[in-house]
Amino acid sequence: MNAHYAPVNGLEMYYELHGAPGEDPPLVLLHGGLLTIETAFGAILPALAERRQVIAIELQGHGHTADIDREISLDYLAGDVVALLGQLAIDKADFFGFSLGGLVNLTVAIRHPDVVNKMVVASAGYRQDGYHEDVRAPGRPESHRMPTQSAFQAMADAYARVAPDPGHFPEILAKTSAAVAAFEGWSPEELRAIGAPTLIMVGDTDFIRLEHAIEMFELIPNAQLAVLPGTTHMQVMCDADRLLSLVGPFLDGG
Repeated sequence: MNAHYAPVNGLEMYYELHGAPGEDPPLVLLHGGLLTIETAFGAILPALAERRQVIAIELQGHGHTADIDREISLDYLAGDVVALLGQLAIDKADFFGFSLGGLVNLTVAIRHPDVVNKMVVASAGYRQDGYHEDVRAPGRPESHRMPTQSAFQAMADAYARVAPDPGHFPEILAKTSAAVAAFEGWSPEELRAIGAPTLIMVGDTDFIRLEHAIEMFELIPNAQLAVLPGTTHMQVMCDADRLLSLVGPFLDGG
């Protein structure tokens, strides 16, 4: 693994290179909100890098990438990713985004379609009403879909271990939550225009309504859908063998 920083749109953006360049396009990994490369993809990254080069990115204010005086928005985050790939002279890549990373993934596919070869979109919707009501109103008590207090603490601890400003976690939580809340969604026509083969993954007890995931599957022309049984949002990335059995054949297939 090689760790790097790149000057991108005012950020010192942290990214890691795993594996060696080959015939297949590189795979870009985009973590979820409040997560790091390690907490989102650590269980599967070594296996992914055996077959292709992997570029794992930490977004604005996450992990090793310091926050800047700029709101966090999907368009900004997607623009940062595309700008980094431009610096690396990568014209086209496969993408794997989870949660917030999945939203960034979709934004790249819609705003910068030429960059995307294939993409895996895990636990992300395309409109606000795609989320369950108890997720859209997280102040409601005892939602079995939301992360537990111990899960939030684990995210805060992981952030503190690598962040340039370990005490900045509450601000990143607020900015990331605001970004997701401000997300207005995309139109069905924008999803129908996505040309990249797409694997949509959701847990059966995810933030995303199953009906919404099916709607995405039907709108995106060349899409596949995987519903993971007995799986909450925070568990989607936990079963390495299951993830690799789905993602590997999809990325490697013709």
